[in-house]
Amino acid sequence: MASIKQFQVTFDCAEPERVARFWCEVLGYVVPPPPKGFATWDDFKRSQPPEQRDSWFACSDPSGVGPRLYFQRVPEGKAAKNRLHLDVRVGTGLVGEERLAVLEAECARLVALGAVRGRLLLADGVNESTLVMQDIEGNEFCLD
Repeated sequence: MASIKQFQVTFDCAEPERVARFWCEVLGYVVPPPPKGFATWDDFKRSQPPEQRDSWFACSDPSGVGPRLYFQRVPEGKAAKNRLHLDVRVGTGLVGEERLAVLEAECARLVALGAVRGRLLLADGVNESTLVMQDIEGNEFCLD
């Protein structure tokens, strides 16, 4: 069996484009060009039946290394803790106060974008400090 080389991460959400644009800011991702035959994403949306408009959006790593992120509208709201979450690796290789300062700085940037700060998990001798957060629709992620 051949190994799988690419995958995308899919988010269930209420407002796909809004959440996608948030994650573009968090990760430095970009919105791809609109589908072939459309000058803008708004042109594409207008071509869709009303029930399909704004039902999905996507963004990608401009370097092509990270996975594509896909956001799909679902009718139900978030009801429980995520079973899967992203770790945004901003403090890799850092320890102690230096790591905490980087986590706090990135937290402040993301709170300004609409994220919500959660709890700080301090280093415990096995794992380094991590800051738990929520995106603009309440999906948990960690600054690691």
